Amino acid sequence: MMNLIKTSVAENTRSCVVALHCSLGSGRQWMRLAAALGSTCRIIAPDLSGYGNNPGPFTLPTTLSQEVELLADRLNQSAGPIHLVGHSYGGAIAFKIATASAFASRVRSLTLIEPVLPTLLREGVADRRLYERFAGVAQDVCVDLWRGLALEAIDKFTDFWNGSGPPEQLSPAARLRMIEHADKLAFDFTAVLAEENVERAAAALRVPTLLFSGGLSPYLTQRIVERLASIIDGADARHLPAAGHMLPISHSTIINPEIARHIARADELAGLALASSQPPAWLLQPGLVQ
Repeated sequence: MMNLIKTSVAENTRSCVVALHCSLGSGRQWMRLAAALGSTCRIIAPDLSGYGNNPGPFTLPTTLSQEVELLADRLNQSAGPIHLVGHSYGGAIAFKIATASAFASRVRSLTLIEPVLPTLLREGVADRRLYERFAGVAQDVCVDLWRGLALEAIDKFTDFWNGSGPPEQLSPAARLRMIEHADKLAFDFTAVLAEENVERAAAALRVPTLLFSGGLSPYLTQRIVERLASIIDGADARHLPAAGHMLPISHSTIINPEIARHIARADELAGLALASSQPPAWLLQPGLVQ
């Protein structure tokens, strides 16, 4: 299923914003971003496989490449450039689209909000302890799920992502929705822990990239953003000291205008590049070119 939040005129040729949500979330996470972008953009916010109204295939994806394949129909709904926005697990998928997919050449800009790319930290000795702790949390959550202890798995999952922030107060309805989709967490953990060569892919990235992190988030994702900022050429990193991992929701009034400006600048740069590649108008006049 797909959430097509807002559509502008000439939707099949204009730049399109594709926004990918976090684990246990849904495309509705991006409604405030859609409002901030206004009528200037088309925004597609799909429910990732196994979440929201998208049950996914019979065999759920266990790699980021498989997640991208399942999004192909959504990505092909726009014939033009794509601006990618991804948060957490959705950020990992957005990174994969931009660096190693058939759609990479169409990516005009990339916004990553605490993308879950833990193997980037495995590649450096100093950060390996952070990776190992994340892998341990993943194992604990998966063991609970295999034992049918969904509630315990959700508690471990949310405790980790709360970082140093206050405990998240979830309504009974929200906890029920999480429990309904909890089994997909094992697949998400498997996918991000299987991703290889993240540093090499980041170093090769050549699109305008905006990065966000929160000071109350787990240090794992703060460090991932720091590493990406040091690797990706020209990356623009923003750190919000008082924000946690769910900053797309809790701090939407701060980050959404930044995302909108980032997208507008990328479109402007693309327009300038296109104009500079065109021959002067006088060369196109009849009789001047033999």
